Amino acid sequence: MTDHAHSPSHAPAGGDGTTHFGYRTVGEQEKQKLVRGVFDSVANKYDIMNDAMSGGLHRLWKRFAVAQLNLRPGERVLDLASGTGDLIRLMLPQVGRNGLVLHTDINAAMLAEGRDNLLNHGIVTPSTQCNAEYLPFASASFDAVTIAFGLRNVTHKDRALAEMHRVLKPGGRALVLEFSRPAPMLRGPYDWYSFNVLPKLGAMIAGDAESYQYLAESIRMHPAQDELKRMFETAGFARVEYFNLTGGVVAAHRGYRLA
Repeated sequence: MTDHAHSPSHAPAGGDGTTHFGYRTVGEQEKQKLVRGVFDSVANKYDIMNDAMSGGLHRLWKRFAVAQLNLRPGERVLDLASGTGDLIRLMLPQVGRNGLVLHTDINAAMLAEGRDNLLNHGIVTPSTQCNAEYLPFASASFDAVTIAFGLRNVTHKDRALAEMHRVLKPGGRALVLEFSRPAPMLRGPYDWYSFNVLPKLGAMIAGDAESYQYLAESIRMHPAQDELKRMFETAGFARVEYFNLTGGVVAAHRGYRLA
């Protein structure tokens, strides 16, 4: 088997109008279409696949991440790449009826799936389609910004982090929950599982092996823990720290806008 552990996981985008779609180099516009195709394909099986892929662990990861925000009643939260709304269901009870959690996604199919899922749970919250790199919100308008398992699909992650910083009020915090670099002893088994099991699960459950091959590759092209921490700092965040979950398979990064 190819030694995926040595793939160029933190290679930057081409700087010439090209970027990465998994291990492929593609044009930036093409990447947006390819990512849209992935999520159009898997939207209606997204939650089932998350449970199957992680053995339900994704629910614990999300609970831990939300706990790091220490949300208070009345706060305003922007949730990016909301998908089916798992984080929103955890955050809304914490901000209460005087607070707000905005449901957003760049992908219309995922946005619709999330809105339906939230309504099925008796939750009505504002929903809007937007691109994390160009947020259509005023500066200093949110107490917290979150993105769970979405940043690795963003073409210009630095731009998205800068936008997250811009829309936060002074004292506000950003939280990114994302697949990351596992501890060395886990990498062999994790690579085997990612490239042998995930595409098969995708084929069986979602009828789409290719999208889950992309998922495995996109995780390895995403910045590792310390690099993402530096990107937070470059975007202007202070007191940046990260928490490794499940041996670093997933990491939660948190940073604050101080002024």
